Amino acid sequence: MIFGSDRFIKLSGLKLGQIVTKIIASWVHLSTLILYFFLHKFSIHFWFLSYPVYICLGSNPTIMLDKFGIAKRIAKELKDGYYVNLGIGIPTLVANYVPEGIEVILQSENGLLGIGPFPFEEEVDADLINAGKQTVTTTKGSSFFDSAMSFGMIRSGRVDLTVLGAMEVADNGDIANWKIPGKMVKGMGGAMDLVASAKNIIVAMQHVNKAGESKLLSQCSLPITGLGCVKKVVTELGVFDITEEGFVLLERAPGVTVEYIKDKTAGRLVVRGEIPEMEL
Repeated sequence: MIFGSDRFIKLSGLKLGQIVTKIIASWVHLSTLILYFFLHKFSIHFWFLSYPVYICLGSNPTIMLDKFGIAKRIAKELKDGYYVNLGIGIPTLVANYVPEGIEVILQSENGLLGIGPFPFEEEVDADLINAGKQTVTTTKGSSFFDSAMSFGMIRSGRVDLTVLGAMEVADNGDIANWKIPGKMVKGMGGAMDLVASAKNIIVAMQHVNKAGESKLLSQCSLPITGLGCVKKVVTELGVFDITEEGFVLLERAPGVTVEYIKDKTAGRLVVRGEIPEMEL
């Protein structure tokens, strides 16, 4: 789905007329939701699996990745032989984009080692689920065990990489991802163990909240999950390393400007030289 600065939509090689595009450009948010629903309703969601989402705001487009694009970029961080835990939400999508030519063992804290891609409808087995209760597939050589064994693997440092979602991340690596005060929460889940034990933590998250406020902060305002543990953040706007200097911008999403990222980042942001667009 592409909303360009010239206010046209290009979908599967077809350009719609100017009348339609002017209508769409005039009520961006609603049109985006309608088109997204239409694509998924008629099972042509593959467009979203490979390409960024472009949203037109007047004559200046704001271009950002969708959740699938975030997952694809994080998948490029996987290395051959890694044992990886994928958290609930966007991180689970990484299983669909493991690069060819490498072997990565995905672990789920509910007791599964060897998670495969999400199943097609005819492959669904209701007994095979990840920690987020989503149905999954298994890879050759996968194994099943209880939660005690699973957390034994985590606490003993055998997980090379953890990918988590987050509500907030601070520029010193603090993460808040388990509770919003005043809202019902079933429990803190496994995140406390993961942030305390993983060798490397990458966060997959939206850059701003529903109110348009930055979630990359100088200090977390929500209850902390872990202190100084996050190494990298991937959002719909860019890729950031976390160092003593703060968030270091490494890559920006296709079409997103550095100035826009600066405007949407509340924490310390370091920009060195020309920032390349990320390749998906």
